[in-house]
Amino acid sequence: MIAKDLLEILVCPACKQPLEYRQNPESLKCKQCRRVYAVKDDIPIMLIDEATVESS
Repeated sequence: MIAKDLLEILVCPACKQPLEYRQNPESLKCKQCRRVYAVKDDIPIMLIDEATVESS
């Protein structure tokens, strides 16, 4: 799990909007541009090229 204080300061690298933490699978989702950033070993992978985009 990502530390709460870290979650409060992380924003989407693409559109600079807040991210929503999701547990299963562990990831961070941007509500604005719908990019989903994976979390591996409690480390968010905040690379735009590595993100997936959800349709809804």
